[in-house]
Amino acid sequence: MSLIDEPELSVIIPVYNENESLPILYEKLVTVLTEVAQDWEIVFVDDGSTDGSSATLLGLQERDARVVVVSQRRNFGKSLGLVAGFEVSRGEIVITMDADLQDEPTEIPKLLARLNEGYDVVTGWKKFRQDPLSKRIPSRIANRTTALMTGLRLNDMNSGFKAYRRDCTQHLTLYGDLHRYVPVLAHYAGFRVTEVPVVHHRRQFGKSKYGVGRLLRGGLDLLTVLFLNQYGRRPLHLFGATGGVLLLAGFVINLSLTMEWLAG
Repeated sequence: MSLIDEPELSVIIPVYNENESLPILYEKLVTVLTEVAQDWEIVFVDDGSTDGSSATLLGLQERDARVVVVSQRRNFGKSLGLVAGFEVSRGEIVITMDADLQDEPTEIPKLLARLNEGYDVVTGWKKFRQDPLSKRIPSRIANRTTALMTGLRLNDMNSGFKAYRRDCTQHLTLYGDLHRYVPVLAHYAGFRVTEVPVVHHRRQFGKSKYGVGRLLRGGLDLLTVLFLNQYGRRPLHLFGATGGVLLLAGFVINLSLTMEWLAG
């Protein structure tokens, strides 16, 4: 019996220089997906890899018709990689995960089970995160700040391991690094969002794409999300008020100058 109401399931995986991980990840996914869905596909989005990932992905596509490869001409970033995957995928249920083997494919049934409880987005909470302190501490700060500023009480906002209903992916506008705030964007759009604890592994191959500048960019992106939620549909509420104050100030100044001129 399938764990999803609709038999069509898509797994979207952005890839950037993860060549050694790909064959292992593929084999794990095939085992899990065969158990949970009758009809499934794996969509790899190669985001301008330079380490041989492209050739490996094309090889997987040749041997398995259920593998779809989207090749980006250069590295556009994870947000646009997800957008490309959303556009070509066909599943009514969509799973996103990273290509570095830190997300555990056997945890997919947990995400699907929560979707079947009526949620639209389920985030995999890396409760016992297997990363160095240089990643864990900034991530914890970012998660708590985001929860405080948005009112969405989740422990792991920017986890790449998520399950979505198709309708939700079609309402997400992602660019820059907004993929980190998918739960917030979905929540603001009226979708039901939750999380479930999942197993997290240490990185086996390659190196993390995390950099110090990511924390700053994340803060700026959070401000963007908050601004769009507050004023995105009513920009005149911001600019109209600002313009009104400036107009009033200009009127008072002009009136004062006119009165001085008339007074000689």
